[in-house]
Amino acid sequence: MPKPVRLGVLTPSSNTALEPLTCAIVANVPGASAHFSRFKVTEIALAPSALGQFDDGHILAAAELLADARVDVIGWSGTAAGWLGFDKDEALVQRIRERTGIVATTAVLALNELMALRDIRKFAIVSPYTADVQQRIIENYARAGIEVVAHTHENIRVNHDFACVEPELLWQRMDEVRKAAPQAIVTYCTNLRAAQLAQQVEQRWQIPLLDTVSTTVWGMMRAAGADPAVIQGWGSLYEWGR
Repeated sequence: MPKPVRLGVLTPSSNTALEPLTCAIVANVPGASAHFSRFKVTEIALAPSALGQFDDGHILAAAELLADARVDVIGWSGTAAGWLGFDKDEALVQRIRERTGIVATTAVLALNELMALRDIRKFAIVSPYTADVQQRIIENYARAGIEVVAHTHENIRVNHDFACVEPELLWQRMDEVRKAAPQAIVTYCTNLRAAQLAQQVEQRWQIPLLDTVSTTVWGMMRAAGADPAVIQGWGSLYEWGR
């Protein structure tokens, strides 16, 4: 009987996509289960009120509730560090471990680790965000020496509405950005229903899809000492770093 792997996931309160997707991704992993704790996030913008939603105090309180379930790892399944700065997540995972004694990771840190493993220096972004949020993400990657060669965004700021973006539209957006020949396409938001498209994208265009719900799961499996490669049917990224 395999040792159970309990994945603890920090979730924006208005997100309706990442929980069913995360559960589906790990459904066929023997002994694996996903457990969720929410904190309040309702809009994505650069206004102080929106940025304040990601105060560590709110996130740490949710992490402590996950610790009660004795999870093996805590993963922040959110992309705020894309516009707040990657150091935000680096500090967060350290504080989670200090507060709970549990190893932690995030969607963005795992994404960046995946790109480093494959030396991806040019990628494309498909997101639901507003133009100013998207520009901040692009600038943060530029400072890290990584170029966003193409991108699309839907100019939505209400977090709940991100999940209403149809997968068919996401497919269309990915078709647009793949023409710039990126080394990877990133669906940069954990409230998009995109992770399930990975195999189709990779078979059709031979470009890996790094969806941020999937990068969170990959990062959590690694941090928990489990092999992500046991996850099949959700894209090639789960084979990376073996």
